[in-house]
Amino acid sequence: MLVEFSIIPLGKGSSIGDDIAKVMKVVEASKLPYKINPMGTVVEGTWDQVIKLIKKCHGTVLRNSERVVTTISIDDRKGKPNRLEGKVKSVELRLGKPLRK
Repeated sequence: MLVEFSIIPLGKGSSIGDDIAKVMKVVEASKLPYKINPMGTVVEGTWDQVIKLIKKCHGTVLRNSERVVTTISIDDRKGKPNRLEGKVKSVELRLGKPLRK
């Protein structure tokens, strides 16, 4: 299962880098495969692993914020492991060249 999530603390101004750094420490400690992008983080794992991780990340930001918005997008495909890398490689094969990262 691939899950993309973003966590946004409200009422903290336009810079949330400190909060994102705290979230990424939690993600790294989980040992789940992940990729960060400018708009969120994609994690690969089982339902229970990923939901537990997102709950912990949400709580980490909520500790120092009055309000937090967390968005989650789930791509669950049976029998297809290692999709974090595989989905991008599949598109690159179709294009015949690597994509910018």
